[in-house]
Amino acid sequence: MAVVQFSEEKLNKVKEIIARYPEGKQKSALIPVLHLAQESFDGWLSAETMDYVASLLQLKPIEVYEVATFYSMFNLKPVGAYLFEVCHTGPCMVSGSDQIIDYIKSKLGIGVGETTADGLFTLKTVECLGACGYAPMMQLGKHYREHLTPAKVDEIIAECRANANAN
Repeated sequence: MAVVQFSEEKLNKVKEIIARYPEGKQKSALIPVLHLAQESFDGWLSAETMDYVASLLQLKPIEVYEVATFYSMFNLKPVGAYLFEVCHTGPCMVSGSDQIIDYIKSKLGIGVGETTADGLFTLKTVECLGACGYAPMMQLGKHYREHLTPAKVDEIIAECRANANAN
């Protein structure tokens, strides 16, 4: 297994993030450093990656695990190129998110937390994404996809497949 280590450029970014906080308060840098680590190491946080972050911030590994496991924005196992994060809290459920989740599961042949065999799609359910007025909705990368219907899900899947084939 390869040793987890940031590039010099990313290490400089970590130092910049840590410098935002008072001396001795480097734990405050944990969430942005975890984001940087997830972005740098294939879109997910392995135990080795979290241990590495702990060493950089002079924290106990458990302090990093507690944060990484609490927030749904951190992936603790490999994910597909397209991560469908579907909100499943009250307002979205009332508006049909359960049916959308079931439709995606059926359409892609995967369950929640699973990735398609081709590595393109992962389905994840998440807590409120703060867009209740646009329910049911999901986050795809940095973008929200709102007022989901089976037809809109089909369009999103087709768009992702086209983008994957173009790259």
